[in-house]
Amino acid sequence: MRNRFDEQLELLNVELIRMGSLCEDVISGASRTLMGEDGFAQQVLQADHEIDQKERDIENLCFKLLLKQQPVAKDLRLVSAALKMISDMERIGDQGSDIVELAKYMKKGAVVQSNIHIKEMADATIRMVTESVDSFVKKDLSIAKKVIEEDDTVDALFDKVKEELIGLISEDSANGEFCIDLLMVAKYFERIGDHATNIAEWVEYSITGSHIGE
Repeated sequence: MRNRFDEQLELLNVELIRMGSLCEDVISGASRTLMGEDGFAQQVLQADHEIDQKERDIENLCFKLLLKQQPVAKDLRLVSAALKMISDMERIGDQGSDIVELAKYMKKGAVVQSNIHIKEMADATIRMVTESVDSFVKKDLSIAKKVIEEDDTVDALFDKVKEELIGLISEDSANGEFCIDLLMVAKYFERIGDHATNIAEWVEYSITGSHIGE
């Protein structure tokens, strides 16, 4: 019985890693689309669809583990954390798709030409998501804590982008629509950073039994 449970736990780990990888693909593709690169928008939408399917698959696996097996406390924490993590990963996929949708309405190359620090935000959130998944794979508290600390960096970049956009509108009111769209994009990246932080916090809970949000 325990051997079967361990096999299913290992499958849960593999599926979570795959879902995390898809989230990385979504954010990276959304960033590249925003920067005016062709060929990534459809890949992002496809990856988001796969993330939605992964969420359902992992949710079903978690319920099987809870209902058909008798997990000890540590295993129960892992399964409970996984259920929370996939919810945050699903939202990351949605927000990556939202960024791609907004990018459709922006003039190609406009974001790069604006010199707004949006690329730095994108890079920081990609790093946070990658490291949050890495902390889960390696069961490494130090990486999880690093992700939680990096959320301050993303928040600071969001404030910087807001200031820069206000400056653009002050220079020329014709920039208004572009600035509003880009502010929404920045907000999506900021939320992705929040979700990556949540994932890291649930990794911490799965290891220690203590959740920072409590």
